[in-house]
Amino acid sequence: MQGLYARWMVRWETALTTRDENRVVRPVEWGFDCLQDFIASAGLEEMLAKSPSEEAAMDALNAAIIEQSDDFYGYVRPDDFVLEERCPELFPTNVRPETLRRDAELKRKAAAGQIKPVPHLRFTSPVRTGYPENDRANARWFPAPPENMAGKPKQAIVVMPQWNADAFSHNALCRLFNRFGISALRLSMPYHDIRRPAELERSDYAVSSNIGRNIAACRQAVVDVRCCLDWLESQGYEQFGVLGTSLGSCYAFIASAHDPRLRVNAFNHASTSFGDVVWTGQSTRHIRQAFQDAGLTQERLRTAFGSVSPVNYMRRFAAHPKKVLVIHARYDLSFLEEYSLEVLRNFRELDIDFVSKVLPCGHYTTGETPYKFMDGWYLGSFVHSAFRQLAEENPHP
Repeated sequence: MQGLYARWMVRWETALTTRDENRVVRPVEWGFDCLQDFIASAGLEEMLAKSPSEEAAMDALNAAIIEQSDDFYGYVRPDDFVLEERCPELFPTNVRPETLRRDAELKRKAAAGQIKPVPHLRFTSPVRTGYPENDRANARWFPAPPENMAGKPKQAIVVMPQWNADAFSHNALCRLFNRFGISALRLSMPYHDIRRPAELERSDYAVSSNIGRNIAACRQAVVDVRCCLDWLESQGYEQFGVLGTSLGSCYAFIASAHDPRLRVNAFNHASTSFGDVVWTGQSTRHIRQAFQDAGLTQERLRTAFGSVSPVNYMRRFAAHPKKVLVIHARYDLSFLEEYSLEVLRNFRELDIDFVSKVLPCGHYTTGETPYKFMDGWYLGSFVHSAFRQLAEENPHP
């Protein structure tokens, strides 16, 4: 029965990862221009110019970023925070008929006044990418009802969904947290939903065969999370958490490694190396094809993405007390289980306070019934418990 279930799950997972036909294979680009501001400020121009190849220069740049990560993931606090009221939009990333029908129906209801505007936090990201729509950060605001927050410190969590998520993904989780008296900012990751350039159908510029742009997108996501904490502090919030799924978990981990304010951490699908996921993941097979066509290997790609890989910030992450949940899926074909288990081994070796949960499904099937309810239970119960413990330990931060 175990073998039958595994084969059934792999078939289902494969069907879900291959149903979208708008994945594009793009040529490999090193993308140094996307990181030029850091290269200049760190005085790396001469060193990189002397490198024997572009690949060697990118490896050296990654090493410098890891060494100087406080500067790379540092920022100047925005001064243009504003709450913008607008009707929710889907911003789909696939062209399946059912998705397009849902998008059209939402637009029709908004035009007819049948959908109420909701608040979104907007600000200019301190990290600029050359795409004006992407550089205007966006986070839907889910404030907890005052009666649910009574008698404890004001608590809030920043939520980041998966790669290519539409703008409704994870909103249900945010409403669940509100019931616990925890406010939530559902952050649009770089190149996602309202931040996606008009030239794209999918959020391809967040993960693609342009290495420098991928690194810059991660940098921007990490900095945007920290800016959200700044705004929350200005609103009187005192205790903070972060939840990330898939690509969002990578961004959330690196943000937490560089910001001790993030005491509650939930990583929904986790891996150690960005490059390993790109190379081995079923959902990134079109990106791997580009790297293979360029003659790269998994080992070389792992080094090229070192600065956006959680494994290189484990000790930073462990340096401050945190409550951590790690969820992985037994039959994950996008974040292979062996890499999730590496995360757990690292956490044990560093004595990180963590809880591990395993889903009997895959990466994409996590969003299907009944697994989405299991996942939601793990996330919701952990976040509720972790914030409650935090309030008991430190009722007046």
